[in-house]
Amino acid sequence: MAIAETTAPTRGRHHHDDATPARSAENQAARSPSLTLLVLGATAGVVLYAKFLLAPANRGDWLPYLMVISAETVLVAHCLLAMWTILSGGANPRRFAFHHAQDRLYDWADILRERSSDEPWRWAMYLHDRPVSVDVFVTTCGEDPALIRRTVTAAMAMRGAHTVWVLDDGDSDAVRVLAADVGARYVRRASHGGAKAGNINHALTLARGELFAIFDADFVPMPDFLHETVPFFAEADVAFVQTPQVYGNLDTVVSRGAAYMQSVFYQFVQPGRNRFNAAFCVGTNVVFRRSAIDQLGGLYSDSKSEDVWTSLLLHERGWRSVYIPTPLAVGDTPETIEAYSKQQLRWATGGFEIMATHWPWSRARRLTVDQRLQYTVTATHYLTGIAPLLLLLVPPLQIFFDLTPMNLSVKPLTWVAYYAGFYLLQILLAFYTLGSFRWEVLLLATVSFPIYVRALVNALTRRDQAWHVTGSRAGYRSPFAFVQPQVLMFVLLAATTVVGVWKDAGNGYPSLALAWNATNTLILGGFVVTALREGRRGRRAARRPAAPERVDVLPGVPAMIGGAR
Repeated sequence: MAIAETTAPTRGRHHHDDATPARSAENQAARSPSLTLLVLGATAGVVLYAKFLLAPANRGDWLPYLMVISAETVLVAHCLLAMWTILSGGANPRRFAFHHAQDRLYDWADILRERSSDEPWRWAMYLHDRPVSVDVFVTTCGEDPALIRRTVTAAMAMRGAHTVWVLDDGDSDAVRVLAADVGARYVRRASHGGAKAGNINHALTLARGELFAIFDADFVPMPDFLHETVPFFAEADVAFVQTPQVYGNLDTVVSRGAAYMQSVFYQFVQPGRNRFNAAFCVGTNVVFRRSAIDQLGGLYSDSKSEDVWTSLLLHERGWRSVYIPTPLAVGDTPETIEAYSKQQLRWATGGFEIMATHWPWSRARRLTVDQRLQYTVTATHYLTGIAPLLLLLVPPLQIFFDLTPMNLSVKPLTWVAYYAGFYLLQILLAFYTLGSFRWEVLLLATVSFPIYVRALVNALTRRDQAWHVTGSRAGYRSPFAFVQPQVLMFVLLAATTVVGVWKDAGNGYPSLALAWNATNTLILGGFVVTALREGRRGRRAARRPAAPERVDVLPGVPAMIGGAR
């Protein structure tokens, strides 16, 4: 697709220094020589570790060796591809067309004539000196009305003229009232097929904007969201502009772990994917070109991971995506084990569906080689969450059955040296990118394997995955309803540790298998303690009397079934 011309003469528009924020340099961290050096060192460590594992002289008993090789192959491959993607980042996605369009985005003569300089949400936006219409969709499905109000109010206040729609799949009269209260349009469907994608596709039959933005109910946009995203659409081949997910509710072990797990992806991996035109939509904090989505017949609705699937189909049709690492909305990450489990299950099922039904390397896929590689990483990413299951089972095989993954002639210090070359450098990279080592990430990465195994089964058997909203209000359920496999694994590892101590005491020297198993036991034990604490908090909250939900139905505000107010 040709890039649109952006040099049309200005008609009454000029730069307004007081109203345009200073432009900050993007992707500075990704350009850092220190990060480049660290990534290259970590890559060398990965390669040396892989060479050590594959050396025939180092092979031990076949069963544990194959388990280690299978797990580490997945981890090493994804690690190398992630390093490559990170090193590919650093280019600023804001090209001349963006800056030219942003400088001409508003007609200051009209703004001054209308005396609306202190009402930026009324400022008409222009691309190529032509008005551009923008719809903003806030999708809701059972979240707390106070949370929804916060998001909708912020969406109404964004700079640039736009229309805010509250898309309520929760059929809540309280949400209908608050939408009317803040001046947003309200839409309630007669049926709820297609989950979030179906909700948005229904709204697209009512809205007529050339562009539309999507926010989950728990993501509060900043005032400059449209100002920083709309100018990218001056280039006619841009289908969507994605901004990162950042979180403000880092109050629990689960919420911190879930947030930190995403941090490296949004800060370093997604910017690198820009180089390959493979940055994908993450479902919120995004702006789409309406005509691009119309080519697909709407957002992809046959998967609960509609965001990745829609991105893939757009890239196959030659559209371009843009990712900017600037935080422009702040949201909530799952705070409970239940919410985290359901979110990860939905995400992983969507990724595995691509692997099982839409393999990127099929000749039918119209993708570049780079895009095929990036979507292969996306489709197989959650295999890295299954790999820990195999590694957790290796020490018990050695302690109970004397089956060792490596040749006994390999000295423990040699094994540790190569192992550290892989994993310690990953920890150093985490220190650099996250500011410190986040033990919550290690905890969740180790214990999430049951979620991903189930997701893989869902994808292979075409089992539909129920939709779950991160901020939905639901009755208390014990976290132990979702962690039985982890509890059983903890019991197994604890018993194995006891047996290992007894055997090593008889042998007169400590074994590497015992150290490995004891470490895994501590990690699983930490997760069980987290579940116990969460359960206590949940029971206390459930015993508190709930305040009745007040719904002040305003006169003349009907619930619109299949329509908008």
